[in-house]
Amino acid sequence: MQLPYNIALTLYRFGIFIASFFNNKAKLWIKGRENIFENINTQLTDNEDIIWFHCASLGEFEQGRPLIEKIKSTLPHYKIFLTFYSPSGFEIQKNYQYADYIFYLPADSKKNAKHFLDLVNPKIAIFVKYEFWFHYLHQLNKKEIPTYLISSIFRKDQIFFKSYGGFFKKMLPFFDHIFVQNENSKTILLQNKINEISIAGDTRIDRVLEIKENKKSFGIIEAFKGTTDILIGGSTWEPDEDILIDWIEEQKDFRWKFIIAPHDISENRLTQIENKLNINTVRFSKANAFNVTVARVLIIDNIGMLSSLYQYGKIAFIGGGFGTGIHNTLEPIVFGLPVIFGGKYEKFKEAISLVKNGGGFSISSKEEFKNIMNQIENEEFYNNASTEALNYVLKNKGATEIIFSKIFKN
Repeated sequence: MQLPYNIALTLYRFGIFIASFFNNKAKLWIKGRENIFENINTQLTDNEDIIWFHCASLGEFEQGRPLIEKIKSTLPHYKIFLTFYSPSGFEIQKNYQYADYIFYLPADSKKNAKHFLDLVNPKIAIFVKYEFWFHYLHQLNKKEIPTYLISSIFRKDQIFFKSYGGFFKKMLPFFDHIFVQNENSKTILLQNKINEISIAGDTRIDRVLEIKENKKSFGIIEAFKGTTDILIGGSTWEPDEDILIDWIEEQKDFRWKFIIAPHDISENRLTQIENKLNINTVRFSKANAFNVTVARVLIIDNIGMLSSLYQYGKIAFIGGGFGTGIHNTLEPIVFGLPVIFGGKYEKFKEAISLVKNGGGFSISSKEEFKNIMNQIENEEFYNNASTEALNYVLKNKGATEIIFSKIFKN
């Protein structure tokens, strides 16, 4: 199966190359890997104890981040070598202060994997959640470099466990230990004779607790909020916004104000949202002490604020549930915000738990959204939902310490 795998990777890289002529993300993917081995060699110094962290993108980085910072504070002699596969992770975190080296991951091939490991020579390799690159994992295994997978989730419908997925299943024993988020993942791995497993939970929970403790304040948001309640639309897409905006337009009594933080902040998308709204609206980048107080909708046109913005909200509508899957629900619930989202949440254990316990609500239509918002007006209903949302975080914290203690027990 190595031959079809290598052919597929070659075709994929060729597809990205073609796309790079008209797609900025693909262009960054290509440009970021130019002269990469030369750049790595130039930056590295000899005789360093390096821990290599690899994250696919920004979400996985947020899961790996608590462990990186735990290592840097506890074992500062280690150097952190951080790689990303996607531009959406690298470009945002390329100046992350707790990593000593930050690069794109060279494309997966036997030659690249050997060259990379010869240059970096990590003492330990840590992959976050869903990254499985055969040649890198195979070479790590051959070199007997301790390799770990953290914050992972496994389901029976994944390719590893299909009748045709044997090649991918062979990658799992390359990890010296796998830290999973839940009991179901452990059971699936044990059934497939993968025995080096621990249930540690989700390191993102430790991360959102840290965000809450060190939350940023925004004077403009405080001026916008005043004494009203705020509904926050986080990482929204067009189907989410259609539901939100329909409800927003019906609110005539100034009981609520609204923050919309779209997933895509391109000019076309921002303009599209503004054109759908018939009430006072302002973008964050254009907000000032005067216009923000008369606006009822604030549109966030930057990346990086959202996790701290939830402190100002009463309830959150999380985007993505009418597409490929919901975005981060942990960021709002750590502030005690009940969350509402579309139906594509079955791959997210926290969302499943929130719906079961009443801290989260899944909807499929504008009518269902309105019904939930009517129930939120009941103080007892709201307080119960808020308590269940926050309790999920408090009951599931501590994954970072479990993983750290296991890896560095000696």
